[in-house]
Parts: sequence; structure tokens; C-alpha cells
Amino acid sequence: MTHVLGIDIGGSGIKAAPVETATGQLTAQRQKIATPQPATPAAVAKIVGELVQQFEWTGPVGITFPGVVVGGVVHTAANMDPSWIGVDAVKLFGSEGKLRITVLNDADAAGVAEMRFGAGKGVPGTVLLLTLGTGIGSALFIDGILVPNTEFGHIEIRGKDAEKRASEHAREERDLSWGDWAGRVDEYLEQMEALLSPSLIIIGGGVSRKSDKFLPFLTRLRAKVVPATLHNDAGIVGAALAVDAASNLTAVRV
Repeated sequence: MTHVLGIDIGGSGIKAAPVETATGQLTAQRQKIATPQPATPAAVAKIVGELVQQFEWTGPVGITFPGVVVGGVVHTAANMDPSWIGVDAVKLFGSEGKLRITVLNDADAAGVAEMRFGAGKGVPGTVLLLTLGTGIGSALFIDGILVPNTEFGHIEIRGKDAEKRASEHAREERDLSWGDWAGRVDEYLEQMEALLSPSLIIIGGGVSRKSDKFLPFLTRLRAKVVPATLHNDAGIVGAALAVDAASNLTAVRV
């Protein structure tokens, strides 16, 4: 399989583009539609359908979701409408056609893309990708194999979910300086390093494009910390790559 439509569902926007899976390149301009509010299954499925139609797509489709996804079924939806919990997303997104649909956690998808084509390519041992956006997503790899649905954005720091303190949304909501926000990120990463001892931490999400503004402030870590190289396209690319591995996502080797 070489061409797959990747769709990346986020708390603020839903992005899509066709991907050449052999190279990780987008083969058409990325399209983005704001995530509906409330982000109910029906409302999001409508946007997904619109994106499929925009590309006149009839082939396989990989879709990310910001929550735990097991066997295509959504188990958590911290930054989406709670009515998602228990929804068979594969059935939902495939209900209006006969497209081959694969659904996985959004950070896992971004991690798969970065490990295949980006900052984690060829890196052995333990690698942790964290997407700092509306919340904090996480993807963990051991010698190139994905450990799915880790959701480390919800570990507790100072009595709150880490993402309530250290996500990009938290920085914008509290109007924090880059230095003040980086201090929160540093504290969070220090906790993750204590838990996992990764050799590499990749910072993804849209904020990765501004890494020069905060990476110099991250001083507490032994692990190497680098920005994602695919930036906001990582979720789209990873969603497309996951279609090929859909039969056994718990052993996605990149």
C-alpha cells in the first residue's frame, strides 16, 4: 500500500492529507477544519466525511483520536465530548461508505511517524514522544516497538493532571512567558525521566516549530530532548502508516 489518507483529530482542529507511506510525504496540500464544539461523535464524523469528500478519496483511511483507542473502540476522551467513551470509531467513521478505516491514538500516530521518518529514526532503546497542544499526548517506543495508549499527559503533578500545567494550551491560557512555561515542562519531563529513563525525548505538536523559544530552558534532564521534525504533519503521516500495521498495532515496529 502506498497512498493512504491520513486524518488527525485534535481538540482544536481536524487535519487531513493523502500520504505516500513509503516516504512519509504528503501528496496534496493539507486541509484543516476546526473541531466542532461540542465535539460529539456525530459532529466529528461529519467533518471527517467532509474531508474525505474534499480529497474525493476512495482508498484506505487512517484516523487519529485524542484518547485511548483499543480495537477501534474509544476508551477515554479527556479533551473531547465524554459521549465518545465506548464508541466504535471504526464503525462510526466507516458508516457512510465502504472505506477501509483504521483508528489509533493521536500521539501514538505522531510517534510512529517520527520514529519512521523523523527525529527518532534509527534510535534504539527507550524513546518518548510528547505532543504539547490542547493537552499532552505521549507515545513510548522500546527498540522501535510502540507501547500503545500510554497517556502520560495525565500523570499528577502538584495535584493536577500534567497537561493542565504544561500543555501549550496551559501556556496560552495563563499567558505564561516561554521561560515560565518551560519551567513547568522541565518539571514534567523530569518526572517522566524518573519513570522511564528514556535516551531520547521528542517534543511534538505545533509548539515544536518554536522549540528555540523553550528548549534552552530545559536544564534538569539527562536525556537528549529534541523537537519533532514532522511538526504538525506527524499525526497525519502516522495515521497513514498505521493502516499497514492495523492487524497488530501493539507491535508496530518502525
